[in-house]
Amino acid sequence: MTANTLPGSAVTTLGGFLRDRRARLAPDPAASGRRRTPGLRREEVALRAGVSVTWYTWLEQGRGGPPSDEVLERLSHALELDVAAREVLFLLAQHRPPPLSPTPTSAVPAALQRVLDAMTGSPAIVKTPAWDIVAWNAAATAVLADYASVPARERNVLRRMFTDPAARAHLTDWEENARFALGVLRVDIARGGGHAEAEALISELLVSSPEFRRLWAENEVRSQGFGMKRFVGSDGQALALETSNFPVEGAEGLTMIIFTPVTEADAQVVTAMIAKHALSTAKVDA
Repeated sequence: MTANTLPGSAVTTLGGFLRDRRARLAPDPAASGRRRTPGLRREEVALRAGVSVTWYTWLEQGRGGPPSDEVLERLSHALELDVAAREVLFLLAQHRPPPLSPTPTSAVPAALQRVLDAMTGSPAIVKTPAWDIVAWNAAATAVLADYASVPARERNVLRRMFTDPAARAHLTDWEENARFALGVLRVDIARGGGHAEAEALISELLVSSPEFRRLWAENEVRSQGFGMKRFVGSDGQALALETSNFPVEGAEGLTMIIFTPVTEADAQVVTAMIAKHALSTAKVDA
């Protein structure tokens, strides 16, 4: 076994990573010459990337200093890297992720919806960077909002928070919740290199909501992490739910938020709300 094929060598150094990815690519069927090793030759990668063979050889040998963003982008295309491999390339070469560029929000995977539906006792939703709710479970419908009954535009947390008095009335600490949501929005926009839908929403709310203008001007930033939501139910009962936020791996821009009852009493309130909603739905369908 040579040094180039030692287990793990491909992910610990730039040269090892380049060699590994080069070996994974099939040469052009029309390419001539006998090959002693699988994959592309160095000169073939260099030609694809528009760099000299000498320079590319130095990169594989750990010489010549860190390559520029432009060279790394060329190598990414030449080696046919996916998003994850491109990120590893930049991390190994420059010790930082690739430059940000706006990317569209992914669709909700069917497997993720199945995860939501399996959580029968905890409301759970999936949001975009613009705080559009794009997936939810039955518990969320009963406790948070009946998202399926309203147009997609009205499933936006920020629009409801700043323009819908009924939605605001259910939050015990409205202003803290609003600050949190806006702080997360800032981070999500920056992390994604921009987000057209979020920026359009900001422009809309700056015009329509004086409270949005006031809080947005504070320039606060927040991490999603964990938190607490306190609600007043339609029947006047208090309800406390812990929030846990998880970026959805493999689905760009989506975050899953799970609302977990804090106490046994909170769990009983959630159970009662779910049962009440299920009963009312059954009566409508009957």
